[in-house]
Amino acid sequence: MITFARDWMARERRFEELEFEMTTGVWLIGARGSIATVTIAGQRAAARGLAPTIGLVSDRPGFAGLSLPPVEDFVFGGHEIRRAPLGEVAAAILPACGVYGLAEQLVPDLAAIDAAIRPGVTRGAGPQVEAAGDAVLTVDSDADAIAAIRRDLDEFRARHGLSRLVVVNLASTEPPPPPRAAWETWSALEAELASGTSALPASALYAAAAFLGGDAYVNFTPSVGSRLPALEALAIERGAVHAGSDGKTGETLVKSVLSELFARRNLPVMSWFGQNILGNEDGRVLEDPAHKASKIRSKDHLLPKILGYAPQTRVGIDYVGSLGEWKIAWDHIHFQGFLGGRMSMQFTWNGVDSLLAAPLVLDLVRFTSLAQSRGERGVLAALASFFKDPMGTDEQRLVRQDEALLEWATAGRA
Repeated sequence: MITFARDWMARERRFEELEFEMTTGVWLIGARGSIATVTIAGQRAAARGLAPTIGLVSDRPGFAGLSLPPVEDFVFGGHEIRRAPLGEVAAAILPACGVYGLAEQLVPDLAAIDAAIRPGVTRGAGPQVEAAGDAVLTVDSDADAIAAIRRDLDEFRARHGLSRLVVVNLASTEPPPPPRAAWETWSALEAELASGTSALPASALYAAAAFLGGDAYVNFTPSVGSRLPALEALAIERGAVHAGSDGKTGETLVKSVLSELFARRNLPVMSWFGQNILGNEDGRVLEDPAHKASKIRSKDHLLPKILGYAPQTRVGIDYVGSLGEWKIAWDHIHFQGFLGGRMSMQFTWNGVDSLLAAPLVLDLVRFTSLAQSRGERGVLAALASFFKDPMGTDEQRLVRQDEALLEWATAGRA
């Protein structure tokens, strides 16, 4: 009887340990921004059975049976540079997205997650971001910033008993930084950090902090993030995985499909002009030309890679505060047909960016966690379909990207 009891307790302890080992943490940079707030609210709504997980790529039948962590079990924390409580932010943003009554049902959940949000870093994030912060982590150097971020991540991991942690950058877009020689190797960057002369943008500080602990990093923005040779080397050295950049949710998603249509039908595109207007904090930040430059480069480099040539292009981005959480894009495509005849196509995309982005963030956490469980390291090129400017591949055709994701995810499955 005693032996049986001991065996039963041992099995119970082992079961608890396995459950403990499988917990996935999600650390959001910009944790009270529009996309982060909708992501958190959507996850909590799914966990409470209040809403279905519409829009999740990972819920498609082709991915069934994979060892993907349940969305409902994610544990959230994050960094934020603004003080407004998450519950208040959700009560404003969700109705602006057309989602009514949900924020009120999630008050306890949002309050608990809000308690895990820490002051963020604005070093190198650009003038618009720095000016917006009222809850900023004060540090004297890049090395201090990385160490402070790492302490927050370690404390979060320990408090929740996390086996895996995925850091997701959802912060406002940074200006493109001038290149530095020290960014080419980790040893050179490490020496520069030690000297106190480094000048990394905030997105890269977060990536470095994540990699030093072996944690994953996903850059959903067009900011530099982990796209530095030194940080890519650090990720491989520490056994970390990463992916990015700039989530593909609207106009560029459509462009990646339509451009292949013209290429496959051998209809030369002469010009492709797009105009985007948007509200919310992201739109306000992008009104600054320095911040806007990163976004335009990310949105505008796709066409030559799919078409095989560079038509005349223009990408316009303007802030219209009255739109709130909505984003509108108009595209005009001028193309050539048989016998030299010229024709055109126009389309309008009118959507709520946060509702389009949030399920992709949850997808990226699931797939990144899968890569961690497999012991992968370095850039996850298979996640290219989620990004405008994917790391690790030049493939921009959406269908081929999606096929590559399915092939990677199901590799080794019987």
